[in-house]
Amino acid sequence: MAEAVCGARPWDSPTSCPQPQGPSCPIRSAAGSEMEVLEEKEEEEQKEEELKALEISSELHDTETKLSVEQVCFSSDVLDFDWNSIDTSQLPDSYKMNSPREKKLLRIADHYHQQYAHLCPERKPLFLHPVNECGVEKFVSTTVRPTLLPYTELYHWDGCASFISDYLTMEPLKCPLTPPSSLYSPTTILKYQRGNCFDFSVLLCSMLIGAGYDAYCVNGYATHDICSLDETLEECPLLRKPQEVPKEEVKKSNKYRVKSPPDMHSKFELQQEAKKKAETEATEKKEREERGMEAEEPTRDHLCGLRVHAWVLVLSGKREVPETFFIDPFTGNSHSTVDEQFLGIESVWNHKNYWVNMQDCWNGCKDLVFDLSDAVHWEIMLSETDKPLQLLLGAEKENELFDRNVDDMEEEEEEEKEEISFAMPPSWVAPIQISPKEFETRCSQGRKVILYKKAKLEKWAPYFNGNGLVKRLTVYADSSYTKVVEVKEWFKNREDMLDMREVNKQTQLTTEYFSPGHLFGLKVHTYKSMNPQTERVMEFYTETRVDGLQKLAENANEMKEYFVGRDDFKYFQHTEFRTKRKKVTLVGTRTDVNSRPIVQIKECFHRNLQKPADEDIAERVFLIEEEMIQLTYHLKDKYITASKKDFFKPAESYRKQSEIMTPEMCITYQAGSSEQHTKLVHLYKLLQELTEEEKQLKQQVQRSQAEVLKILEIRENEEADIKLSASIYDTERNEKKRQEYEAMMNAKKDEFPGQKEQDLDYLAPFLIQIGSPEKMTKRQALRLRDDCLSDFKNRLVSKANIIQARFEKEVEELQKKNQRFQENQNQLSEKEEADFLADYSETMFRIHILALRLDREKQTAPQKYLALEEKLRKDPRLAEHLGHA
Repeated sequence: MAEAVCGARPWDSPTSCPQPQGPSCPIRSAAGSEMEVLEEKEEEEQKEEELKALEISSELHDTETKLSVEQVCFSSDVLDFDWNSIDTSQLPDSYKMNSPREKKLLRIADHYHQQYAHLCPERKPLFLHPVNECGVEKFVSTTVRPTLLPYTELYHWDGCASFISDYLTMEPLKCPLTPPSSLYSPTTILKYQRGNCFDFSVLLCSMLIGAGYDAYCVNGYATHDICSLDETLEECPLLRKPQEVPKEEVKKSNKYRVKSPPDMHSKFELQQEAKKKAETEATEKKEREERGMEAEEPTRDHLCGLRVHAWVLVLSGKREVPETFFIDPFTGNSHSTVDEQFLGIESVWNHKNYWVNMQDCWNGCKDLVFDLSDAVHWEIMLSETDKPLQLLLGAEKENELFDRNVDDMEEEEEEEKEEISFAMPPSWVAPIQISPKEFETRCSQGRKVILYKKAKLEKWAPYFNGNGLVKRLTVYADSSYTKVVEVKEWFKNREDMLDMREVNKQTQLTTEYFSPGHLFGLKVHTYKSMNPQTERVMEFYTETRVDGLQKLAENANEMKEYFVGRDDFKYFQHTEFRTKRKKVTLVGTRTDVNSRPIVQIKECFHRNLQKPADEDIAERVFLIEEEMIQLTYHLKDKYITASKKDFFKPAESYRKQSEIMTPEMCITYQAGSSEQHTKLVHLYKLLQELTEEEKQLKQQVQRSQAEVLKILEIRENEEADIKLSASIYDTERNEKKRQEYEAMMNAKKDEFPGQKEQDLDYLAPFLIQIGSPEKMTKRQALRLRDDCLSDFKNRLVSKANIIQARFEKEVEELQKKNQRFQENQNQLSEKEEADFLADYSETMFRIHILALRLDREKQTAPQKYLALEEKLRKDPRLAEHLGHA
């Protein structure tokens, strides 16, 4: 059976996986003594191979007899699509007939195959010219149609491979031991979105060559998992952790360095621990087998090494590919050329030529040389040089040449030269086209499910789900996919900018990731419950926040805030709350929540080099209930202790009677000095400033709590009413806006003749001023340029002045509001105070935005001016006069 399928091929050992054997003789021949030496070596190798084959023939025969026809070939019921029912009437004529050059190519291929079969009878027939969908024989190289599609994702190999694996549905070969008898065009495969591994490979190769890669289709052998797209024993690529490259420590030789201490561990104890560990692992393995976990391990495949598969080979060089690699078209994953899942290669081809592998595949593809210009390892069909290869000059043919006359030999050599120098005809396949809708839909019927080892990956087309879900990865604890451990979901086109969500089913922890653009600059939100004042962590995009808040972590008893890029150098704030609560309405919320009394507020600051270290505060702690403030300064150089100040605020009754500062109200420690240098007046002013800052900090903590509640409220509303955004270029989903635009344009169409052309001409207002001459003089051109630049400059200045005026107005209004608040602070109710704080926050946000716009306008104005000047110089109407100006 193996002889009928794959020829007489020995294997290296009875227990190993049979590998497709390489050729035992080349198609080319050489004359003279070199040929005789090669023949002697080949005879010796052939004898050794026959002896090995005899040793395992009995086992191979037993294996083959056990494999019935039903095990080898798939029944027609497995394929739920009837390719015979497809409509071929509308296909181009190139699909239904061969051109003269194609007919000549088929004759050359037949002649080539006859020579190949004569010299290598033990090898399988070559996959050269299967029939297409119209029943016409087509050479495989002409089925490849290099195409570059207008999608950025398809400019790279991984994007092409991912699209093909998602867009097409895999069909197994009718017989896993032989290549298919037909090879359909890539256009037909795209139309029906299904095909076998050869169809996948030809389409992927066409796209890769069009994108500039040196890609080839491969006809070879692979494992059962690769051929059947079985990834249940493979780890999901999304779960693979990138390999950490160990950092090599550069050891400097130093004869004065301290010697490392000797290893005091007992070798006997280490051996005993290793022995105990091995026994434990053996016991655990036995328990797993008893529980049925051995089902996860792959079973032996009796057809290993015989299963035919097609994939894509990408050679290094073009598109800056550093190393040659394989691409499995079913999964879209890349593989090394030494991957053990690829067991051998028969031939490769692209749109220009066809090569036969002349190397042994005893060790799979590990030892193969992929230099296709090497005539020893690869037999080319059509010569790519002016010197034709000498084909079929073996020993048998040499004997026949003696019986022929010289004229016949010369005629035959001329025919062989003509065949070998023949150029590959162009592809008969129509241009490959993929519409934007098809490219967006990708997955067949909009959904695809892939099973991995203890994981399930689901993919959807964008806008297929109402919540924007495009991908979901479910991780399981068992191989039967019943116990869920973790769920990861990816989203697209959501107005709330939600990008990804992770849910840990064991800890009930949910983590949401957002793209830039959320209302509050939210980046990451980790929580167990959406209820207020529960444990959660929020991260923000600091570029969008005025206060520089980067991270906020809170629970029922505390709140931690982390900052970056602040002018006051603060990077951390820790607020502790008391468990006793009372119901109040916080700023910016409409819900009554339990207010938490503040126990203490701790602030940490980075070093400010513009201040002396003993005057630069490193840590500030406000003990609210203890009426105490603690200051810790940064360390001075060459000091191990820092200066400190502890303030004790007087009681409320004493504060009303007297404003005198006593020494007992402040304990000072000055690093490096035992004397107290600070006067009581200065300490009193510092205490007043700290008391005022304590009030502001309390208000800031309230605003932070209100902001958290507001975010929770908005997130609940966003999840309750999910909205998807559509690009302005998406005419299908923006049908209403497109109709409104067309109606507006139709209404203005006949309003002013030539108005459309004028709207598109940036010089139209200035041309009208000079009478719109057909040809301008140099004086008119210079005037036009000066007027245009002057008008543009005035517009830039006016825009900057408007932004500046708005900025000053907002600052002035903020100062007035702050002054009114300070004057009436003691008379305001809690609601009025909360309204002021909310309004204060919004005003500060507007001021920040206006400052950014003004700064950006000042930076870009000169660039815009120079760009307009260059545009005027290159304008065809002015270039004649301004080209050298």
